[in-house]
Amino acid sequence: MATQGSHVQVEVQPPPGSIVAPNGFPADPRPKDAPQVFLDAMDIRIKVFCDEQKCAIEPELDEDDPKSWSWVAYQQSPETKQKVPVSTLRIVPPPHPPHPNGFHDASEEPYVKVTRVATMSHARGQGLNKFLMNHALDYLASQPGLISSDWRGLVLTHAQVSVEGLYVKLGFTTDDRLGRWDEEGIEHLGMWKKLSLPDTTG
Repeated sequence: MATQGSHVQVEVQPPPGSIVAPNGFPADPRPKDAPQVFLDAMDIRIKVFCDEQKCAIEPELDEDDPKSWSWVAYQQSPETKQKVPVSTLRIVPPPHPPHPNGFHDASEEPYVKVTRVATMSHARGQGLNKFLMNHALDYLASQPGLISSDWRGLVLTHAQVSVEGLYVKLGFTTDDRLGRWDEEGIEHLGMWKKLSLPDTTG
């Protein structure tokens, strides 16, 4: 599905399943038979996390990818007039393993996890992360059954500490219980947001 905003087109890729890792993991981060939107998301992820931030490429495509939703924002190239993928994020449905610091709350309600949020360097400063995040969360909130029958709007992100302020502006709250941890040499923390879901009881 694609939607159009002023100069940005957004496409969503539902969970692609085992086609992205037909032989298990580790897997080719650019799987040849994967849907194009998924490949566009992976291209952004590789360029930002692996090429720019020097994270290892081997674990970039992981066990969450087959079951996750991906969103990609596109802009039109002024030279070729073709759409170019510039920003992406991934949303992982429940269930999830314990938090990175080992914290576990038996009463914790099911949540979705926002991960792999990345924007190409030349497209930063345009509010694309905020635009794409709001688009993705609004999409899921309007159709909560896409996630699971018992999901009630709780969202978690494992954010890089350097962009904590961005997530605060998006309505997320830092959870000190989750502490801070290192992923690929980058310090992360956990933040929550609760979405308002449509009333389906009537």
